[in-house]
Amino acid sequence: MMKTRFSLFAILAATALSMAAGHTLIDGVLEKSAIYPGTTHTFQVYVPEQYDGKRPAALYVGLDGVLCHAPQVMDSLIEAGKMPCTIGVFLQPGIITADDGTVLRYNRCYEFDSTTDLFARFLETEVLPAVEQMTSPKGKPLRLSQRPELRMIFGLSSGGIAAFNAAWHRPDLFGKVFTGVGTFVAMRGGNDLQALVRKTEPLPLRVFIQDGTNDVWNPLFGHWYEGNQLLASALEFAGYDVQCDWSDGGHNVTRSTEIFSQVMEWMWRDWPAPLITGRTQNNFLEDLLNDEDKGWEKVDESSTSNRVTRIIYPDLTNAAVIPQTPGNVVWQYILKDRELACGEPFYWLHNDDDSQPLDIQTITFDSKGNLWAVTNMGIQICDQNGRVRAILRLPQDCPYVNEIRFEDGGGWVWLHTVKGTWKRRFNVKAPWLGTRPDSQGQG
Repeated sequence: MMKTRFSLFAILAATALSMAAGHTLIDGVLEKSAIYPGTTHTFQVYVPEQYDGKRPAALYVGLDGVLCHAPQVMDSLIEAGKMPCTIGVFLQPGIITADDGTVLRYNRCYEFDSTTDLFARFLETEVLPAVEQMTSPKGKPLRLSQRPELRMIFGLSSGGIAAFNAAWHRPDLFGKVFTGVGTFVAMRGGNDLQALVRKTEPLPLRVFIQDGTNDVWNPLFGHWYEGNQLLASALEFAGYDVQCDWSDGGHNVTRSTEIFSQVMEWMWRDWPAPLITGRTQNNFLEDLLNDEDKGWEKVDESSTSNRVTRIIYPDLTNAAVIPQTPGNVVWQYILKDRELACGEPFYWLHNDDDSQPLDIQTITFDSKGNLWAVTNMGIQICDQNGRVRAILRLPQDCPYVNEIRFEDGGGWVWLHTVKGTWKRRFNVKAPWLGTRPDSQGQG
């Protein structure tokens, strides 16, 4: 047994080699996590015999360890040229134990069912760097491709929603997702994902969903099969490359195992081609998206904007105000004799982290009277009746935004942050002061 010290995390990883025809499995242990303090995560790394270390390999992450005979299936598909040479990482959820080995906390539900980006950050900053410090049985360093179209993640049950969330929050990390009997129910907010998918600008993801009519592990959390169908419907509505397998199966690994090889072939059918972003059927959102858009561009390293927390409606009849008390609402007031009156928590915003108040950073109105609210989970755009109709992604690792404004003539939206300025092109115009936007009715 070889022992390797991963100095980046002060981890002691005991590495055992398990040889099989076509591949090697390397055991590892991850400890002293900064993201999940006190936890221990065990994992296995799959290295196919074709890996020579000359170029980065594709990546497959399997949650809850080895499932669906994944190593044997990958051996066969790699040998047949139906998927690229791939390094697999089979990760177990974390536990915290006492000195005598008694488990003090099972961290699986917190890690897997939370709908934030925390687990994706754990994979990015702790798990995958630890893997890349390992070497193959031939002494070659394990190199992972950084291209999302060459990265896939799979999970079952709570692992299913974890796999989806990792790609949903970080499409730059994972472009392919297979979720089996996923817990898209009311455990930690998974029941709300289908609404966010419908409202958020599409991402370049390929998704396979498997579930069965007898998936009723615990109905007090919701209807599991229906939750998966709602997510699938939302993905189709939002223009994703999505495929589903519906059966009479239950809450188990049986059906995912039966179809695993076919799912892998579907996932990798056109490698190494990049994934394509689809077009949403959300007409409010689609009208905003500009065909000439190239994403957020950083145009300045400095910014002198002061934070805008109060904005007047274009025709000067009302105002929107970010409250001093944290929450997920923006207040609307009617202006009477230049005074604020008739206040209501009118604009209701989404929050994908129920453990923390939503961070509403700044707001503005566009020419149609829609409110643009910059939050830590994106730019949420409300119609005149206070409902979120579209959500736009912020730049990756975007600093705190003090001001958002529009520039006519090109449809540019500008974000002035505490550490620079970004711009992106949309089909939007700045409001004309003193002009009343066309009414959207009471809807």
